[in-house]
Amino acid sequence: MKAWNVHRFGGPEVMQWEDLPDPVPGPGQVLVAVKASGINFAETRMRAGTYTGQPLPFVMGMESAGIVEKVGEGVTSFAPGQRVFGRARGSHAEKVLFDARLLMPLPDNLSFEEGAAIPVGWHTAWHALVTVANAQPGQRVLIEAVASSVGSAALQIAKHRGCWVAGSASRDDKLAKAKAAGADAVYNYKTDDIAARVKADTAGAGIDIGLMTIGEETAASLIAAMGNGGKIVMYGSTGGRQVCFDLGIGERNISLNGMSISTSPQYLPVTVPTFIAQALPLFAAGKFKAVVDTVLPLSEVVRAHQMVDDRRHFGKVILKVA
Repeated sequence: MKAWNVHRFGGPEVMQWEDLPDPVPGPGQVLVAVKASGINFAETRMRAGTYTGQPLPFVMGMESAGIVEKVGEGVTSFAPGQRVFGRARGSHAEKVLFDARLLMPLPDNLSFEEGAAIPVGWHTAWHALVTVANAQPGQRVLIEAVASSVGSAALQIAKHRGCWVAGSASRDDKLAKAKAAGADAVYNYKTDDIAARVKADTAGAGIDIGLMTIGEETAASLIAAMGNGGKIVMYGSTGGRQVCFDLGIGERNISLNGMSISTSPQYLPVTVPTFIAQALPLFAAGKFKAVVDTVLPLSEVVRAHQMVDDRRHFGKVILKVA
């Protein structure tokens, strides 16, 4: 098979289209012929060498959709020929091995491109809002980077759960799309006083659930926007990792909750099954929609990385296998 392989860290040019042996599924694994795979900001950090714990060499990609080719010992929930999607390292390739626990049946109404846009972003958003924050009707949610794959998913999830939802981004065109997608309020974190805007929009109550993914650049404004008893869920650091805060947040009873679906002990036993049981039927019914910004051939992975680095997209950049 062919795959985008990385032998040294650096710019997009370090990704090489190489011949590799076809993977062989072991116990609990499923071999999938990839039809489409999604691009994530984390992959640009992996390629650059700034992603903690990333060894060399490695095949790019974290999620994909395709057709089952073979199943390993003990796998009874999937069969050859089945349309599937999920999280799997090494997905920018013609074939990839899945842990069967991270694989899901692709609803008939979704394309492979739409399926590849879901696993990482939607699982992260679901884990943050449902597993960690337990968002409830009437709560006020602020989603940083609302135009990202996680942010655009979180917007749909929070609205479905009956929340008032605000989103922030660095560009007004992204905010316009978020507003059109159902956001109740939108803020430009480069130009707006977000705390003041939030207080005006919530009659002074502030935010109940804040999804923090930018980090250092916006942490102070997000914390200032939180209401009494608010919960911040932190899952990214695109704007810097060093965050400082005044311990006076204790007077407002604000809690800080870090999370990663890669390491959370709740991800496999809680997030994955609740997502399959509750979210997949909503995709099948057309109530949840995968947000795809651009579809490129798998050969244009360098261009895809440039698009993600430029942060001009809304939703997902997808690579399609010819």
